[in-house]
Amino acid sequence: MIIASWNVNSIRARLPRVTEWLKEFSPDVVMLQELKCPDENFPRLEIEELGYHVATHGQKAYNGVAILSQYPMEDVIYGLPGDDSDDQARYIEATIKGANGKIRVGGLYLPNGNPVPGPKFDYKLGWMDRLILRAKALLAREQAFVLGGDYNCCPKDEDCYDPARMAGDALTRPETRDRYYSLLNLGLTDALRHYAPSGPAYTYWDYQRGAWQKDNGLRIDHLLLSPQAADRLRRCDIDRTPRGKEKASDHTPIWCELEI
Repeated sequence: MIIASWNVNSIRARLPRVTEWLKEFSPDVVMLQELKCPDENFPRLEIEELGYHVATHGQKAYNGVAILSQYPMEDVIYGLPGDDSDDQARYIEATIKGANGKIRVGGLYLPNGNPVPGPKFDYKLGWMDRLILRAKALLAREQAFVLGGDYNCCPKDEDCYDPARMAGDALTRPETRDRYYSLLNLGLTDALRHYAPSGPAYTYWDYQRGAWQKDNGLRIDHLLLSPQAADRLRRCDIDRTPRGKEKASDHTPIWCELEI
């Protein structure tokens, strides 16, 4: 089973790129972020015509997450548990019923957090604390799961093209990185770093200053696997192809293959 994550930066603006990639790459499950549209405006029919079941948690103009699956989905959760007052559409979770087993997937769009200090950074840290609690709850079930999405976190300096330029940014702040590593210390596996332990492996390139052409990128999109999922991990990679296309998202897909 191939499970992917992609921040599409507006599903309606990138629909040609998204459908093109789904046809060519044919992942079994995709977690999308930054839909920038309410549920009723999501291009459901176009995606379903490609053989995908669709679950969305949208929001007008901002945020928005979705799960696409070639297999049936059940027990869908909309929103990250722990704060009923949080109305930002940043988390969706579902169980995927594969041909020979099940896996739980959580798609997330973690807050950017800038400027620092300030309420946006406080919200980011609080959101990460809730994500840690959710990961603990999922781990207690002792089942295979993947938490994938745009974490808006460069775990190490090597995950950004210019660490000095990024110093003090919410994506590289010690408080952000500490919480990311708290997730890993629970027993989760950073799927990409399992196969590429070090070195540049970017998933995002800004539209400005020729960042894509210069490969001035960031690694901020991650797939974190429970021990039960990590035991089944066979491959993980970043597909840079969509980023080089016309009218591309500023992110590109990251994917892993699990033996399920």
